Amino acid sequence: MGYMIGIDVGTSGVKTIVINKQGDIMAEATAKYPLYHPKAGWAEQDPEDWWQATLASLQEVSHALGGQVARVKSIGLSGQMHGSVFLDKTGQVLRPAILWCDVRTASQCRYIHEQVGRKELIYHTSNPALEGFTAPKIVWLQQNEPEIYEKVDKVLLPKDYVRYRLTGEIYTEVSDAAGTLLFDVTRRRWSQAVLDALGISSDILPPWRESTDICGQLRHEVAEQTGLPNGIPVAGGGADNACGATGAGIVNPGRVLSSIGSSGVILVHTDKPQTDPKGQVHTFNHAIPHKWYVMGVIMAAGLSLKWFRDNFGQHERQMEDFTGTDAYVFLDQQATATPPGAEGLVFLPYMNGERTPHADANARGVFFGLSPIHTRGHMIRAIMEGVVYALRDSVEIIRGMGIPVSQVRAIGGGAKSPLWRQLQANIMQLEVATLNVDEGPALGAALLGGVAAGIYESVEVAAESVVRIVHTTEPNQDLISRYDDYYQLYRSLYPALQERFQAAAKLQA
Repeated sequence: MGYMIGIDVGTSGVKTIVINKQGDIMAEATAKYPLYHPKAGWAEQDPEDWWQATLASLQEVSHALGGQVARVKSIGLSGQMHGSVFLDKTGQVLRPAILWCDVRTASQCRYIHEQVGRKELIYHTSNPALEGFTAPKIVWLQQNEPEIYEKVDKVLLPKDYVRYRLTGEIYTEVSDAAGTLLFDVTRRRWSQAVLDALGISSDILPPWRESTDICGQLRHEVAEQTGLPNGIPVAGGGADNACGATGAGIVNPGRVLSSIGSSGVILVHTDKPQTDPKGQVHTFNHAIPHKWYVMGVIMAAGLSLKWFRDNFGQHERQMEDFTGTDAYVFLDQQATATPPGAEGLVFLPYMNGERTPHADANARGVFFGLSPIHTRGHMIRAIMEGVVYALRDSVEIIRGMGIPVSQVRAIGGGAKSPLWRQLQANIMQLEVATLNVDEGPALGAALLGGVAAGIYESVEVAAESVVRIVHTTEPNQDLISRYDDYYQLYRSLYPALQERFQAAAKLQA
């Protein structure tokens, strides 16, 4: 029986797992690396950190497998979307990678809409220009670091850079290419119309493949460094959201992925490309050949709760050190003991700006309705409820597009919290399922590698072989009306504050 490796190049670290055909975890490892903020709104990483973390995690799982390492038959890759790695002709990195959560490119987004036209851009790429996407980063480099731009030979996405180091081959695949704003999502090709309008040569873009295609073999030198078999196939893999959906069984219509990690994602599978004409949600190519998904993203989901833990959760972190129980468990307990609706306290989770539905890099986090009755527990609960209100925005847009939604499959840190699962069921008014596996994008990447190596006949077969529901949470009918009222209050706050966010941004600048 063959083993499959899945590697997820995330924002905080690399996660590597080894699974068998039934999806059992045979070995796993995580290696962390830093995130740099050289200026307000900037977010960068050193691609060499990704590579060293990948090597370290592969060495760890190889050592854990021992004599069974020869059973590894494939590698699949997943990674954070949109990040830009600029390489020269020798394959050397020219500058730190600019990440998905970097919001320096507001003026470049306006420029792209001016040059291409907003409606035309959505026609060609199924999405409007947003700060996180790749194309605005390339335009930023053109306009702000022209001496570096002149040296650019290729632009790679994070996981594709890691595959380049693994195999020596330069490729991308459709699900990650779809997030560049340079790929024609409907027609499955680089958009020459957009490239021409922006003065970007197609030569700097890698050739694209399907997520289940073999895109190289493990180099001999890397095999020696890691202890893995030489020449094992490395699949195209997928963007983290596409791989996360694959690993959660979002391979058929009606199933909705809800992922609460640093960011928050609502994602639904579609058999054909369906585009929101307003561009509030994104349409991307799925990791399943010739399938698509529609996705809404909020920028600071778990990040909002992490901000509270890091800055105001000293007691909970001390308890974690003393008991070994995660600090988030203690935060969750305080929120659970607080009444639904946090007694009028509402939180807007726009700490990193917001993508869906507002596309506003200047939006910021807000506690609305603070009074002397409110405690830390109220603030924690308001943060958790505010994140789910923001996720419901995406669900409502997707429903409005006529796309069926019947069940939420929760993954990420939010799936581990009973309160966050119940909040999703109550606020979205949908059944929320948790799964037997919660390895996220790394699992999806491993399954894609398995399809590439012939271990599974298709992505759908792979997912259905591995993923099973272990628990469901139903909406509390007594709370649906109350949460509807709070959700409407939540929705009214951004329009009232939008101009104030812009004014605050100018003051800060």
